[in-house]
Amino acid sequence: MAAEPKFEGWLGKGPESAKGKMEWGAFPNPKKWTEDDVDIQITHCGICGSDLHTLSSGWGPTPYPCCVGHEIVGKATRVGKNVKKNIKVGDRVGVGAQNASCLRPDCEECQNGLENHCQRMVGTFASPFPDGTMSYGGYADYHRAHHHMVMKIPDQIPSDEAAPMLCGGITLYSPLKNNGCGPGKKVGIIGVGGLGHFGVMFAKALGADKVVGISRKADKKDDVLKMGADEYIATDEDENWASKNSRSLDLIVCTVSSPKMPLMDYLQLLRVKGTFIMVGAPEDKLPDMNAFAFIAKGVKFGGSMIGPPWQIEEMLNLAAEKGIHTWVNKYSMKDANKAIVDFNAGKPRYRFVLENEKHL
Repeated sequence: MAAEPKFEGWLGKGPESAKGKMEWGAFPNPKKWTEDDVDIQITHCGICGSDLHTLSSGWGPTPYPCCVGHEIVGKATRVGKNVKKNIKVGDRVGVGAQNASCLRPDCEECQNGLENHCQRMVGTFASPFPDGTMSYGGYADYHRAHHHMVMKIPDQIPSDEAAPMLCGGITLYSPLKNNGCGPGKKVGIIGVGGLGHFGVMFAKALGADKVVGISRKADKKDDVLKMGADEYIATDEDENWASKNSRSLDLIVCTVSSPKMPLMDYLQLLRVKGTFIMVGAPEDKLPDMNAFAFIAKGVKFGGSMIGPPWQIEEMLNLAAEKGIHTWVNKYSMKDANKAIVDFNAGKPRYRFVLENEKHL
């Protein structure tokens, strides 16, 4: 039997931890091993905006102490006897924002490939398992997850680039794929940051006729065009941008997490029967909307949350096939506190990744 890993990581012990005050320590009540699990020795973990929302209790009370991080890549060090996937000890594997779902025969979501919407889902961090133990994330040395949520990383994708795809990437890939992004479609990505840069690259890889990056300032324009965008809109700087681009897009995916965004102007960009998908999650409410923004053109307003395991694997295969590269800034795992301070300061271009040198 493999030895029990030493589960240690950066613990947030209160809202102040979001300001770079996490403390390294042992996990108080980690998941108990079952033969359905895979243990992962972590080499890389992406930093996601939801990490900061959780550390600060921005979305609601956080069960401290917590260890955040749900874009995990590393080496499988222990594989349970019940694991039917082609995963063996030594394989390079990853886990995204979901650690487990119920997988019960009577669960409509799990039985229809919608595990990310399971009512009994367990998040990768700050989430309780049915037995009362807790999930702890990837700002750490080891992670334990149900094998259903663990996937092999294609050889073509470096670990530091693969990690952010497991949450940030699928958060954009899933709504694009589920809403018909492909040939004949004109697609807009609002908020070209850590999430949005994946949207531009995946929309192009899926064959959209036109991809438009939309952000407040023009300072990202050159980057976004290099990512594959055909056009760029700077909403704070381009005069009359909404009216000039009215009815120009079939699908918009919005990553913005601000209650102050010009939502009614964004909706003006949609063509008749267009679709607007929200993936950004403000801590406050969304801006007010007028019903005629939907009624007049017959448009749809929806939301999306990560994606199921099979779709994450599909996304990784597409990234490998098309040579998609995450734009990464790397920090040492020991510098995680500095990384989240820099993240809060808006410095990522475009994803931050922690690298655990002792496991490379």
